[in-house]
Amino acid sequence: MTEYQKYSRQIQESLGLTLAPVGVSFCDEVPEGIPEYEGHVAAGCQFWEQASHSLFATSAVDHHLCSIGVYTHNLVDAPETQQHELETTLKTMIGIDYIREPEVKEIPVVNRQSKYVVYGPLSEFQANPDVVILFAHAQQGLILSEAAERVDDNTPPAMGRPACAVIPQVMNQGKAAMSLGCCGARAYLEALSDNIALWALPGENLANYAEQIETLAKANNVLTRFHQQRRQDVDAGGEPTVEESLQRM
Repeated sequence: MTEYQKYSRQIQESLGLTLAPVGVSFCDEVPEGIPEYEGHVAAGCQFWEQASHSLFATSAVDHHLCSIGVYTHNLVDAPETQQHELETTLKTMIGIDYIREPEVKEIPVVNRQSKYVVYGPLSEFQANPDVVILFAHAQQGLILSEAAERVDDNTPPAMGRPACAVIPQVMNQGKAAMSLGCCGARAYLEALSDNIALWALPGENLANYAEQIETLAKANNVLTRFHQQRRQDVDAGGEPTVEESLQRM
């Protein structure tokens, strides 16, 4: 078992994730043995969902229908029409007051240019991914927030639009972040249902995140049983001490 298979299993089983953790890696050459993407998508965030099942490399051409994604990922060799598409998209969003001009400058952008982005199951990565993407509901997010706070020594930010900005946020800061997604990502991703949010972890510290996720998932399970038993006893008319509730577990 490779270390990334270990981390993937550790994270997925500890949290009970429906989709496997997804690795994301930026590079200037496609690593040997990784196929280039075939087909097209309406938005770059769709690659995340597909990557939970297969490993592939993408370029700006594969992202060309998603001008915001090309912008946040700082991809080179974009089609000539890309800048016009981006300007039109931003003009439309500003026109309906979805975003305002000063806010555009605050959108995170990957701080280095790259030609390719590799996506795939974390378990299939042979080298450190830049970011690991997780699809998590609120209870899973609780554990992730506790783990991230412990590893990063601060509370992870909760981000909004655009969903793809969570990747540069994590890459540039080197700390975990949560994204509530955006209306676009929620339209394009089946996995991003109303009760699901996105979490992104920096790949360079993955061992620590996996360890703390496992530790805190176990701790949460113990405390959940404690609180469930305590509620049952109190609802039945009892007034148990903490020690008595612990003995009842």
